[in-house]
Amino acid sequence: MNYKIILKILGYVLIIIAFSMIAPLIISMVTHQDDMKAFAISIVLTALIGFILSRLKIIKRKINTKEGVAIVALGWIVVSLFGALPFYISGSIPSYVDAFFETVSGFTTTGATIIDDIEVLPMGILFWRSFTHWIGGMGILVVAVAILPMIGSGGFQIFKAESPGPITDKIVPKIKDTAKILYTTYIIISLLEFVLLMLGGMTPFESAVHTFGTLGTGGFSTRNASVGGFNSSYIFIVISIFMIMSGANFSLYYLLFKGKWKEVLRNSELKFYLGIIFVAVALITVNMNINLYHNWFDSFKHSLFQVSSIITTTGYSTFDFDQWTTFSKSILFLLMFIGGCAGSTGGSIKVVRILALLKLVKKELVMVLHPRAVVVVKFDDKPVSEGSLLNISGFFMLYILIFAIGTVIISYEGIGLEGAASAVAATLGNVGPGFGFVGPTHTYSGFSDFSKILLSFFMLLGRLELFTVIALLTPSFWRE
Repeated sequence: MNYKIILKILGYVLIIIAFSMIAPLIISMVTHQDDMKAFAISIVLTALIGFILSRLKIIKRKINTKEGVAIVALGWIVVSLFGALPFYISGSIPSYVDAFFETVSGFTTTGATIIDDIEVLPMGILFWRSFTHWIGGMGILVVAVAILPMIGSGGFQIFKAESPGPITDKIVPKIKDTAKILYTTYIIISLLEFVLLMLGGMTPFESAVHTFGTLGTGGFSTRNASVGGFNSSYIFIVISIFMIMSGANFSLYYLLFKGKWKEVLRNSELKFYLGIIFVAVALITVNMNINLYHNWFDSFKHSLFQVSSIITTTGYSTFDFDQWTTFSKSILFLLMFIGGCAGSTGGSIKVVRILALLKLVKKELVMVLHPRAVVVVKFDDKPVSEGSLLNISGFFMLYILIFAIGTVIISYEGIGLEGAASAVAATLGNVGPGFGFVGPTHTYSGFSDFSKILLSFFMLLGRLELFTVIALLTPSFWRE
């Protein structure tokens, strides 16, 4: 294990995080609020430690799989520890455990919060809180891969360990160029939503914060009532569309740019993803029109928004969906386990894995009826290897096992099965709000410090796709 190169790259990552805090510092200075000192101290501490680590002399520059996994897993933990400093030093979140929970929730784009009254927070803190979504959405280490020449070919090991989805493909031959293309796409779509939200009546500050939450599929808002606080159908629809866009594989946008429309339209994961949204919205719209809104447009508007929010694991809300019927809530709960597409900023199991498992079930059914048949699981006419299918099956089983064990442990808090199960599903799937004790009008502040740390661990597990974090905890990983 090349420990020096791990520490050196972590140092550069901390410097990037320190630079990221400059924007909220400027907002604090312009608005003359009392969080300015907290950001100044946080920037100096983070940059200083980052600078010291980045000066380490290394002989061997090669980054193997182990180093890539360690850099990603430790990187996310380290940036969360330092990213929590502005919350804690400013006094916005007096408990460091709570500040760490909020920061992990931000960077992992979960959107679970322990803050009961968001609207009293200084603007700099609110900006930083949501900016962590935007940074974490595309990937903290992807930035390093794009701008650090020293990483070189080892960037693929980092990119593979951090990227969401069972199969990681380069858009172009060089991984550095792939990272740049992804971030360029990310920035362009962000600017487009920012402008559209301002046209809907949001201030530039509110537009920026909600763009960060939408594109990063995080869900932190500037209002206690989330997006519902704006009471604007235009804003609801715009954010719904961009949440759906953020839940799609970002490499598809590059294909669109290259004029490969047919390849995008043939993409089986995208079609399945949009199909799930269409069916869920249709079912909930009918159910809500009969039982709650008695207005087709309102039923559709809120159904589209909430389905888009949950399946993409964003976590915004326009209404207290915990008050919906059991039928509609059950659909939303199932969507928590599906998530967005591979290569998106969405969390949870991912559409491609669900589709692969369904194809695997179909294959086994065919084999029962035709034992001698040769059945190959394919995606877009390309065969999926047995190794990939085994990885997907193992991931699914491990995900469900962690969910079950986590639910049992969290239930010790005495919050009821609905609250415990949805708290674990919402953090492990990086969704944010759940039902009951952690519904859209509640926060996670009622949990003990132990549960907050455990749920923070679940958020990291979910964002880094289980194996990256679990590998770090095995003794064999650290052996030469």
